[in-house]
Amino acid sequence: MEFLYDVFVFVHFASWALVLGGTIASMRSKALYKAVSHGAWGAVGAGVIMTGIAEMSDLWADGGPSMAKIGVKLAVAVVVAVLATLAVRKGEDVSPGLKSAVLGLTVVNMVVAVFWH
Repeated sequence: MEFLYDVFVFVHFASWALVLGGTIASMRSKALYKAVSHGAWGAVGAGVIMTGIAEMSDLWADGGPSMAKIGVKLAVAVVVAVLATLAVRKGEDVSPGLKSAVLGLTVVNMVVAVFWH
């Protein structure tokens, strides 16, 4: 189970890297790259699967992260995914504020992951 958990940790990190990098790369264009939306939903899915695997096995025998932290990360991730999906659907009409919201909330999610113990 630990190997499977590690696979989903990699997918989770790669998905967030796609969201962060894709959003930064699209700041000068009028549209948001479709990969940002796919990465955000991939990060949500991988995070949920990681939590399920860790709860079913003994990976978090020491207590693991608090469920409050996981809940906050899930809520922020879903908001990022919904905003990215809306931005992609707008096509060339995406406001810089919407892109900035996706970028800012992505960074907030990473800060929560690193600094909330």
